Amino acid sequence: MLNADHQEPLYIQLKKAIQAAILNDQFQQGEKIPTEVELSERYDVSRITVRKAVEELVKEGYLVKRQGKGTFVSLRKIDRKIEFDHVMGFTAACQANGLSSHSVVTKKELIKPDAALRQLLQLAKDEKVLYIQRKRYAGDAPLMLENNYYPGTRFRFLLEEALEGSLYDLLREKYGISPEQSGKTTLEIVLADEEKAQLLETSIGKPLFLMKTVIFDQNNDPVHVGKQYIIGDRYQFTL
Repeated sequence: MLNADHQEPLYIQLKKAIQAAILNDQFQQGEKIPTEVELSERYDVSRITVRKAVEELVKEGYLVKRQGKGTFVSLRKIDRKIEFDHVMGFTAACQANGLSSHSVVTKKELIKPDAALRQLLQLAKDEKVLYIQRKRYAGDAPLMLENNYYPGTRFRFLLEEALEGSLYDLLREKYGISPEQSGKTTLEIVLADEEKAQLLETSIGKPLFLMKTVIFDQNNDPVHVGKQYIIGDRYQFTL
């Protein structure tokens, strides 16, 4: 129990108690913590005190609020390396950080490319693009919305694949295509709109990394153009 007679304010005592529970793994990474009412009853303090303690922990990065879902223990950042001519794949980045990964396909269709895509993918006249969107998970939480655009004729076979795991491993092991070189890669910060917030199970306006890149195979032929939206406070890039 907290000590109302202590010189330290109750919300600071509660903040430290919750922080200790996180550091001692009583609240696991990614786990939803008890509600304001439950914490109020557990520690015999007002909901205002609980709210203030939680807000402090959110500011310090120990907790994260998800609109309509509750407050969760923050997940540690995924560190993804970018080298001069290579961007580490998502699955490899998760493995390097000790996390499992899987994907859920949300879109898979042949579409008409715009002029920029046609040029980047070196498409033939009237050739379509294979657009694949996947929601990618690190552990049990969605982390990235992957949008990849492939030359439609060459990669049409991907329409028949489940694509739940590493697409790069699939291309290497089953089709002899090694996505190993990156062209121009850019990073910028954008804010989640309603669609992206819903898919990534986060709040509208959440800062996201937008990573744009062009990936080539071992023969320097284009594999895909990528536009990936990544939850910003769970990710960092190392150059």
